[in-house]
Amino acid sequence: MANAHRYIPMTEEDRAEMLAAIGAGSVEELFRDIPEDIRYRGVLPMSPALDELSLLGHLKELAGRNADTGTRASFLGAGIYDHHIPVVINHLASRSEFYTAYTPYQPEISQGELQAIFEFQSYICELTGMAVANASMYDGATALAEAAALASGATKRKRIVVSRAVHPEAREVVAATARGLNLELVEVGYAPDGSTDLDALRLAVTPETAAVLVQSPNFFGCLEDLAAIEPIAHGVKGLFVVSANPIALGLLEAPGKLGADIVVGDAQPLGIPQSLGGPTCGFFAVAEPLMRRMPGRIVGQTKDIDGKRGFVLTLQAREQHIRREKATSNICSNQALLALCASIYLSTMGKQGLVDVAALNARKAHYAAGAVTARGGFSLPFAAPFFNEFVVRLPEGVSVKEANLALLHGGYLGGYDLGLAYPELAGHMLVAVTEKRTRGEIDGFAAMLEEASA
Repeated sequence: MANAHRYIPMTEEDRAEMLAAIGAGSVEELFRDIPEDIRYRGVLPMSPALDELSLLGHLKELAGRNADTGTRASFLGAGIYDHHIPVVINHLASRSEFYTAYTPYQPEISQGELQAIFEFQSYICELTGMAVANASMYDGATALAEAAALASGATKRKRIVVSRAVHPEAREVVAATARGLNLELVEVGYAPDGSTDLDALRLAVTPETAAVLVQSPNFFGCLEDLAAIEPIAHGVKGLFVVSANPIALGLLEAPGKLGADIVVGDAQPLGIPQSLGGPTCGFFAVAEPLMRRMPGRIVGQTKDIDGKRGFVLTLQAREQHIRREKATSNICSNQALLALCASIYLSTMGKQGLVDVAALNARKAHYAAGAVTARGGFSLPFAAPFFNEFVVRLPEGVSVKEANLALLHGGYLGGYDLGLAYPELAGHMLVAVTEKRTRGEIDGFAAMLEEASA
């Protein structure tokens, strides 16, 4: 019998055979456990079926209603950034050899995938100044949570101290992990300049502290004094964990050179699309003594029996199915395709290219800060140095939400409303500026923000 739905390759005979195999007389019987009074018996409010040409036109019209970074100049960051993505990335990453690959269990037929991951690990070590990096994590937030778990296991301690200037969503992920592992999570506030309050940090760090977790640039865009935080963590033999923006590492000293034991972060700025907030790709790098405690897996370089260079999965804990309830990590795979995007980005940009992009981000952000605060009523509440994000205090009584709506209608995606995560910062906007923003867009944004706040 012909199937009425040509994109669903199942005939009535197929349906009858499956129902017979499970002992059901009809599809309706499969729902018999759902009470009748809560079932929806009406007709869903959908349009009639459209032919292919009409459907394409309808979907194009719907897509045209979206406000995206192709139609609006974006000043929104807060963890996901509108950076330029070289066209070569999509060209290479979309090749079927990479696009359909899952996990390189068989090295003899996965050399390309394994080499790409090995290069990603090498790039991350170079950027972070660490000895070893893994094949990637699910995202930056889960990488930070895994760092807290690793620190607890390595030190046999339960106290995790985290700065309140760390991304609020990342702190939520750390808190969820801490609950499951019975860890004590202590938050330390930020100082008047927008960086972590070092005096409060010293009071919070005790001999029971497993790790100190900070982010630099932090959620407010401010640079943390990592050299000052390192002795506070190591003074009690705790671990020092830093979450870093990989683009910023094109300008800033590598955290590993400043004493970090674990460096994590999100590789999204490295040629990975914003994609409505994900998926992204986390990175995780450690000092050599912690290598065997790392979650996930590591690709290593070796030689075959003929002396030719080859790549294999050197360490892969696969803890869920080996250690089961004793597992210390929740990761079982890696973001191979997105790690590939990051590798292509870094190889395309090169060392000087990354420095240049980072410098453009910093310069344009500082120009934007000056353009906004040159207008009456706007100010920068934090004095700490910043990279490509900064906090703006709007004029008294002005709502960030209303200002952003006006900006949207004017052709701009406004900044993040800090009052959502920090009640004391109501009326403050977190503005992100990347290398894509032009002088005209920045000036236009500043003028429109002033108009929206009038």
